[in-house]
Formats: sequence, C-alpha cells, structure tokens
Amino acid sequence: MVEDRITDGRRIAQLLASELEGREDGELARVSVVDADRDVDPTEDGARAYDVSRDGDRLARVFVHPDRVRLELGFEPRTALEAAADVDLRARPKATTPPRTLVFVENGAAVKRATDVLEAVSRELT
Repeated sequence: MVEDRITDGRRIAQLLASELEGREDGELARVSVVDADRDVDPTEDGARAYDVSRDGDRLARVFVHPDRVRLELGFEPRTALEAAADVDLRARPKATTPPRTLVFVENGAAVKRATDVLEAVSRELT
C-alpha cells in the first residue's frame, strides 16, 4: 500500500485553515483565519498566507514555503515551544522584540498537531 503524504506548502496551509475554521467547540472556537492571500505563491523564505486571529487579536501568522508551512506565534513563546515539543513538531525561538516562536508544519498529517499548539497558546491567554 502506498501512503500519499502532503508536502506542498500551499496545500498544508489550506488544510490548516480548514481545520481552524471547522472547529466549533473548545478553545479553537475563538480562533479564525483572517487576511488570507488566496493567490500566495510559496517562497523559500516563506510568503505570508494568512493570519490566525483569536477574539480579534492576531495569535499567529502563517507563512507558506514550497515544502512546509511556518507558524509565527507572538504570544506565550515558551508555551508554544513546549506545546510543539509535546506533539513532535519542530520549533525554535526567534530573537525579536517582542520574542516570537516559529513552528514548522512539514506535512498534512502534522496539521492537527499544529492546531494543538495554537490551542495551548490560546488557552494560556485566557
């Protein structure tokens, strides 16, 4: 049996947006996809595809690379790093002011784990 893995950055971003928009219960019911660039073309450095908003405030930005998606979270950087490690997603701090955390979603199967990270960060803001 051949297993297809989705590794196209644009498609991963679409799956993540669908997963976030489809949640109607729990902490992610407060989250929405905003300011989407429907014509975004993936770049090696990452092109901004959309933002993730929580109650009107930007929780994360989503960037599309040819082979992955990068989440850039500006709240609760330590929580984001720990949550990413807990679900086996690659993450690293970004030395900016204010600090940010980068979380990498490298295939379609990792989308649900990425929503777990966003949920953990959102929960800390409550």
